[in-house]
Amino acid sequence: MVRSLPSITIACLLGSASAFSPCPIHPQGLALRSSSELHASSINPLEDRIGAAATALFSIGLLLTPLVSTPPPAHAADGGGSLAANTKITTGGASTLQSGRTITITRGVNLDRSDFKGQNLKGVAFQQSIVRDTDFRGANLVGASFFDATIDGSDFEGADMSLCNVEMAQFNRANLKNTVVREMYVSGSTLFEGVKDIEGSDWSETFLRADQKKYLCNHPTAKGTNPTTGVDTRESLMCLD
Repeated sequence: MVRSLPSITIACLLGSASAFSPCPIHPQGLALRSSSELHASSINPLEDRIGAAATALFSIGLLLTPLVSTPPPAHAADGGGSLAANTKITTGGASTLQSGRTITITRGVNLDRSDFKGQNLKGVAFQQSIVRDTDFRGANLVGASFFDATIDGSDFEGADMSLCNVEMAQFNRANLKNTVVREMYVSGSTLFEGVKDIEGSDWSETFLRADQKKYLCNHPTAKGTNPTTGVDTRESLMCLD
């Protein structure tokens, strides 16, 4: 929004413009100029008038500049990603840029029975979300986060969960058949009790709590070879056979 200039300001600017104008000057106001000066000043009166007008317009522009208020960007008005409500959408959240890459945030979102089959979900954060009975078959979940997420009954068959953060997650009824779960970050509160199937899964470099490791090694589906990495499931779990 631009505020109107006071009339006195306009008058001053017009006065400044007239000072540059070749209009006749009263002989009592200034000393008479020499004939050579008068001759020089009358060579191009049109150019002089144009220059004076440009100077006046430039002066008006300088005064207008600080009076123009730029409206705030839309994301500043609605709080952008700083508001919890703005980081939640029904299909998976808002996007943010971290370390030069876009990461989708779905903190606290209910994604029950969603279909993410075969999708590229690298780096997606499902932390503290409810993701029960969701289809992740064949999905790229490298570096994704399921921190404190509820993933009961979700199907991760054939998915790549390398480098996933599953701290405090529970895999009750989850299907991990042929899943790559290499170098996953687990904590003492990560629970695999009740997992449905781990046949052909690759647990290389994933450091499990002793009781969780024992539970998985004793699981009836703890067998087979991962079709992607070629690693034996029991060997990756370091089971004592």
